[in-house]
Amino acid sequence: MNGVHDMGGMDGFGKVEPEPNEPMFHQEWESRVLAMVRAMGAAGAFNIDASRFYRETLPPQVYLSSSYYKKWLLGLEALLLDKGFISKDDVAAGHSVAPAKSLKHGKFSIADVERIMVRGKFGRAAPAPAKFKAGDRVRAKNIHPATHTRLPRYVRGHVGVVERDHGCHVFPDTAANDAGEHPQWLYTVVFDGRELWGPDSDPTIKVSIDAFEPYLEAI
Repeated sequence: MNGVHDMGGMDGFGKVEPEPNEPMFHQEWESRVLAMVRAMGAAGAFNIDASRFYRETLPPQVYLSSSYYKKWLLGLEALLLDKGFISKDDVAAGHSVAPAKSLKHGKFSIADVERIMVRGKFGRAAPAPAKFKAGDRVRAKNIHPATHTRLPRYVRGHVGVVERDHGCHVFPDTAANDAGEHPQWLYTVVFDGRELWGPDSDPTIKVSIDAFEPYLEAI
């Protein structure tokens, strides 16, 4: 979807200011939010793409004024409400006021924590041969889906060169909507800075993105 979360190439937000010696969490509640998101995902309440999509749907003023883990918390709350795992009464009370909806997977123990915190495996068998190979010139399609996509706005309509083929992976655009995995070939595509930002761009800049095959068309 087109939203304020897709900030690549946007003006007016200033430069990134790294925080020296930044802690993993600034407040204790942030660690609890991380734990809840990972635990509910591992329990089968949602997948990683749905989790990202719900954060992307936050209103612009909320998204821009919220910290990293505040976005996670608000997205998690909206997602669990939509899927019926919690109710508005639960949220208002701060605890469950009615029997909880069952999850696909049962309770976890301390022994499961490491497995839950490790990123999942998304490689899948190829349903068809790859359309592109390293060295091919491709154009990123000028698409504007209403739901989740991994194709950033700033490359849409622009021409790049395939640098690497990563094999087939779960397609986030369908997985986010519970519409199936629909594995797609994934490529690293390199764009010249002047192709993206115009003739005044630094001629030495190159931008690489990972793009799924449905995002691309041959030149």
